[in-house]
Amino acid sequence: MAQDLEQLSRRSRTLGSIRGIVRTMKTMAAINATPYEQAAIAIEAYHATIRRGFMAFAYRMGGQQALLEAEPVQQRVLVAFGSDHGFCGNYNELVARLVSLQCEGSAGDRRRRSVLCVGARLETALREHGIEPDRVLTPPASVDGIGRLSGELVTRIVRAGRGGPLSELAVTLVYTQRAEHGSRAPVALTLLPLAPELLHAPRRWPSRSLPDFAIAPAALLAALVRNHIFASVFRAAAEAIVTENAARLALMQQAEQSVDDRLDAMRREMSGVRQDEITNELMDIVIGHLQEPTRGYG
Repeated sequence: MAQDLEQLSRRSRTLGSIRGIVRTMKTMAAINATPYEQAAIAIEAYHATIRRGFMAFAYRMGGQQALLEAEPVQQRVLVAFGSDHGFCGNYNELVARLVSLQCEGSAGDRRRRSVLCVGARLETALREHGIEPDRVLTPPASVDGIGRLSGELVTRIVRAGRGGPLSELAVTLVYTQRAEHGSRAPVALTLLPLAPELLHAPRRWPSRSLPDFAIAPAALLAALVRNHIFASVFRAAAEAIVTENAARLALMQQAEQSVDDRLDAMRREMSGVRQDEITNELMDIVIGHLQEPTRGYG
């Protein structure tokens, strides 16, 4: 019995150590998500300015229908954001599955499709779906790294067009974003061709200061498109990391609850073993006392 109690004590101490590790990882996941969430909010304010620039451009150009006409797509670029860290469930598998669905339409002409993968583990998941990424990039290790990653992705997207106009590119971002009730879901965001509402000219400009520009319209539109891609990629990268940490936090909460349940069961078992030991000791004392010879007094 004493040996059993000693084993239970060791297991209880081990579970206590595991619970401390899980709680630390849970705290780190909550802390790590905060700066990326702030970065996503900040880039959204910048992106709102870019969208206003599109509106001003369309208003100044008189809402030309030619700006909304889609040119034949010559190259399709898919940018997928994964995770290189563990303890986030089937994060990469969900992204890879959506990328596979997005690639089904262009499976016949592999040369006209380019896949940019962020994360080595996502690369493995993509290969399981028969998709060979053209380039694998390292996920950012800090908020500062999001800007560098976004700049590199924009450069590679432009290069994928092989010197042609951006209007001949189809660009889609695949990443995970937060959903209701703390869940997450992969999404596919189309950047190019541009959404018609981006170049929709308002009937009346909402200010007394009318918009104007001095550079060539084509150059301005190209700059707006590049900044639109940069802001979208930046926000997708930040949102992907926030969602990754949220997934890790949820798993750590489940693990913590599981460890707590095991600890409670262990404490009850240890309490039962101690009670049995105490009962056996008392029985030994009583039996020993009853077996002693009766002493006479006279």
